[in-house]
Amino acid sequence: MSRSNALLKVEALNAYYGRAQILFDVGFEVGRGEVVALMGRNGAGKSTTMKAVMGMLARTSGTIRFLGEDIAGMAPYRIARMGLGYVPEDRRVFGDLTVMENLDTGRQPPREGAPQWTPDRLFRVFPNLGEMRERRGSRMSGGEQQMLTVSRTLMGNPRLVLLDEPSEGLAPVIVRQMADMILELKREGLSILLSEQNLNFAERVCDRAYVLEKGQVRYAGAMRDFVRDGTARRDLLGV
Repeated sequence: MSRSNALLKVEALNAYYGRAQILFDVGFEVGRGEVVALMGRNGAGKSTTMKAVMGMLARTSGTIRFLGEDIAGMAPYRIARMGLGYVPEDRRVFGDLTVMENLDTGRQPPREGAPQWTPDRLFRVFPNLGEMRERRGSRMSGGEQQMLTVSRTLMGNPRLVLLDEPSEGLAPVIVRQMADMILELKREGLSILLSEQNLNFAERVCDRAYVLEKGQVRYAGAMRDFVRDGTARRDLLGV
């Protein structure tokens, strides 16, 4: 069902790596204040979808509307300046910079209609980071780097954030902290699209789900309905 308040609306998205087509007519929406899951097995096309939305792939087709404007083919830096944040799965922190210096690299002016973030406000959401303000990125654990990467993106005051596999490779206690963090960001009014394989994690934080298989959307609906649909879960996620 189409949402009139959609921040991000993607239609008939096709994407390629070289001659190989990876996405086939993918479509989805993220509304204001929603947390939406993009789910699927490894290789289903989740990360490719996010890179395509951010303008990071050389060859794509389809419509990608953010704030009502078609951003398909737009340069990634221009998309970011519109208020679309992106947290890649490989946690690209600057290892030689401190936590505070990493945060400064992501700083953008406040934007209307988006939560406004400062280091002090972020440290209330991520108290662990507040205790290591002068620690260099290279001396942080994987979970701490993930929190720093998210925080640096939030310093850009985005309207919507793409989170690629936020729970991947993290200890269970850190995964719980990440879930709490996402729920706190939602309470702050941030919209989030996250790619995820961990069903328990997605169930805890997401309102709706789109499930990809071989680059196509095979399921779209409420997160709670997908969790209850044993056949869909087994066929699409193997759980």
